[in-house]
Amino acid sequence: MTNDLRVRPALPSDAPALAELRWAFKREDHEAPPDTARPLAEAERWIRERLGGGRWLAWVAEAGGEIRGHVFLALVERVPETFADNDSLGYVTNFFVEPPYRNQGAGTALLDALTSYARGAKLETLIVWPSQRSDPLYRRSGFQPSAELLELPLLTTDGSTP
Repeated sequence: MTNDLRVRPALPSDAPALAELRWAFKREDHEAPPDTARPLAEAERWIRERLGGGRWLAWVAEAGGEIRGHVFLALVERVPETFADNDSLGYVTNFFVEPPYRNQGAGTALLDALTSYARGAKLETLIVWPSQRSDPLYRRSGFQPSAELLELPLLTTDGSTP
């Protein structure tokens, strides 16, 4: 891992940098021209509001005094149960490390920080829809395919209904 890499919880004040990285993350795999992108300010506002509200958490990897990667966790409450605790679930998403910092331990450090928090908070399960590129990292970290999860896509990538 890069010697000066440090992982810490994200703050609402990190929203501008996190929005920039979110846009870089989405541009990496998208072919649309840059002028069709949504305004960066939308992402910045969304991130600031969510990190300030407590239902979303994030961790950042910093190197050289700059945020170089992040991972987000949405807390999903469960309905109370009669005979068991209604421990929350965690939805892991928006996991990104800048290309020059990949394969140096930043991703593992981010995921370790997130899972350490989740264990301490007694979350029952973490779920993720991994990309082909991130799947090996998640599996090395103990994530497994689930026979229990089903999904019903309601919109296609172009916004139409299937």
